[in-house]
Amino acid sequence: MAVKTFEEIIRDIRNKVVYPVYFLMGEETFYIDVIADYLEEKVLSETEREFNLTIMYGRDTDVHGVMSSAKRYPMMADYHLVILKEAQSMRDVEGLLPYILNPLSSTILVVCYKYKSFDRRKKFIREIEKTGVVFEGKKLYDNQVPAWISDYVKRKGYRIGPRAVQMLADHLGADMGKIVNEISKVFISLSKGGEITPVQIEENIGISKDFNIFEFQQALAEKNGMKAYQIAHYFAENPKSGPMPLTVGVLYHFFSRLLIYHSLADKSRRSVASALSVSDFFVDQYKRAANNYSPEKLIRIIGLLREYDNKSKGIGNATTSDGELLKEMSYKILN
Repeated sequence: MAVKTFEEIIRDIRNKVVYPVYFLMGEETFYIDVIADYLEEKVLSETEREFNLTIMYGRDTDVHGVMSSAKRYPMMADYHLVILKEAQSMRDVEGLLPYILNPLSSTILVVCYKYKSFDRRKKFIREIEKTGVVFEGKKLYDNQVPAWISDYVKRKGYRIGPRAVQMLADHLGADMGKIVNEISKVFISLSKGGEITPVQIEENIGISKDFNIFEFQQALAEKNGMKAYQIAHYFAENPKSGPMPLTVGVLYHFFSRLLIYHSLADKSRRSVASALSVSDFFVDQYKRAANNYSPEKLIRIIGLLREYDNKSKGIGNATTSDGELLKEMSYKILN
């Protein structure tokens, strides 16, 4: 069956197309958990799970234990579902190969191998691909997060605007599990089809609609010194709202894209959005910011961001707090 995408796997399960072995691996654990949970939900009824669902953990079992469970026939059900969680903690997971070569048709063995990927060249993976499913969950790049959030919210039957998307992306990063958990808090307060707004994000997740990394970036882009200093001061007083590593990372991406903007021959809205990998909603922000920052100034700013990132990690700085570093860095960016 070879490698399948997340969407293909979910569609197959929904249509009752299942395979004897699923090997779910990768750095991004969100998809691994969703697939395993979906199999548990769809393959067995609530009453069937009592006798036909076996959940094991890599740190508490061995190859012999897993194979013994996988060879057990179901009781009054079509399948026996065996889910091996945290398989990366089990010694010699490749020892399952004898079972992989001859799996029981009435068993569905799900191996959840998290935080890393398995070498596809090995016989173990190649054999699974012949009769089962191999899935690799890959981490999102930072520039992919906003689109993923928009798509996720839409698939759940809600709406969200670009500004709210960017607030979430900037604050939560690329951890899909964390994003889903936080967005779920907002869903509770919305009726189906409702829109997630910055106000609802502030009320349900705790990200200030006025003092957040997105607003800080925008203030710097517009050279609104008063607002930028207010937000920098707020971050200094509330470190969890704008941690230095996250803030520097967001600003680095913004000013790097702004430097790319200066180099574009075609500055039409569609061309800029494509070249910078941003929603066309933000194109005007880049156009305005380009008038405030020359390419030479941007190169100096990128150097400043690297310098203050190092200082926040204690390189060339022993006593200055992150809050004071942020205020100092903001002044230098604006002047």
